[in-house]
Amino acid sequence: MDSIPLTALFALLALLVGLSAFFSGSETGLMTLNRYRLKHRAKSGERSARLAQALLERPDRLIGLILLGNVLANTLAASVALVIGYRLAGDVGAAIAPVALTFVLLIFGEAAPKTLAALYPERVGLPAAYVYSVLRWVLFPFVWLVNLIGNGLLRLFGVTPEDAAQHSLSSEELRAVVAEAGAMIPQRHQRMLLSILDLEKATVEDIMVPRNEIVGIDVSDPWERIHETIVASQHTRLPVFEGSIDNLKGVVHLRKLVRLAAQNALRLDTLLAQVREPYYIPEGTPLNQQLLNFQDQKRRIGFVVDEYGDIQGLVTLEDILEEVVGEFTTDPATRLKNVYFDADGSVLVNGSVTLRSLNRSLGWKLPTGGPKTLNGLVLEKLQELPKAGKRLSVGDYQIEITDVRANAVKTVRIRPLPAPAATPAARVS
Repeated sequence: MDSIPLTALFALLALLVGLSAFFSGSETGLMTLNRYRLKHRAKSGERSARLAQALLERPDRLIGLILLGNVLANTLAASVALVIGYRLAGDVGAAIAPVALTFVLLIFGEAAPKTLAALYPERVGLPAAYVYSVLRWVLFPFVWLVNLIGNGLLRLFGVTPEDAAQHSLSSEELRAVVAEAGAMIPQRHQRMLLSILDLEKATVEDIMVPRNEIVGIDVSDPWERIHETIVASQHTRLPVFEGSIDNLKGVVHLRKLVRLAAQNALRLDTLLAQVREPYYIPEGTPLNQQLLNFQDQKRRIGFVVDEYGDIQGLVTLEDILEEVVGEFTTDPATRLKNVYFDADGSVLVNGSVTLRSLNRSLGWKLPTGGPKTLNGLVLEKLQELPKAGKRLSVGDYQIEITDVRANAVKTVRIRPLPAPAATPAARVS
């Protein structure tokens, strides 16, 4: 290299440092690209996004290609810097050149380009995808050899590059993505998306109508009472049973009964002819799964049964949809028909009300991990038969039993405590 002018060597050194900066910055840019935004842009037909997506499908090959180019550029830069240093100051220059080059590479070949790429990954990564798509084929034999050796070492530690290349988000990570969307997603839509993710945490028992509150047609009643039940019903579908809900016949759509009534053909036998067989739901079924089951079975109403086959409650498709979009089938004036507000700030609540509905309607944080109803929560905390006048504290709420019937809590008065309780455990007095 003695015949090469110093200016040419400095130009070559600058070029090699620039290549080092390109490889370092593009690596950070490509690896920090938002994979979901990249996928959307690729589907939109953007060529650079498609190339980047193809490269990132096998990150081991991409990293091998980048490292091969980066190591080659840095090695050649070190050799050129050594020659320049020797020609400028002899042995002293040769000793100083590696130190100076290290400083230059650290600033201009690593820190600055990586920071730039981390701040603007798409501006750096997408244009670089064109270059790497060409280099991938030009340097394929060398990259293949590097990957063969590297992946072989990884497999000794139980790491498979193909599996590691898969990117997926957990439900909690998806919640974080939605919550951080900010103004890009309207707040109402954010709540709906988060509610969809919450469906997997709730089961049909959380939203079902308890069996003692199921309204239906008892075919053992006189016809006048049956007719009155049909006329007064606020629902489009009614369970049909004989004597009790345990002797369930099925479900009837009132629209069919209206047609029969218009033809003066509505009788008990014609009513029973319109009854569709019941659809049963095992207890513990997650709401997201039951939503799919309703769709597959072409059903809108189902009966929750326990392990012994006894009916525990009733769930409708509308109940699940309301978990996502909020109340829409219930009249707002009667939505909290079992909840009454007093002037002193306390709330009188029916014991059959579900804890989940109370939390959603009033913004409370009653525990929902155990019992599903207020009556169940009180009985669990008391661990004895309830008595009127008994008081207990659950979390940040003071509960007073006001009415007990048949060893069950009929109504309670709840007062949110002014300050958080010291312990979530119940305190009974």
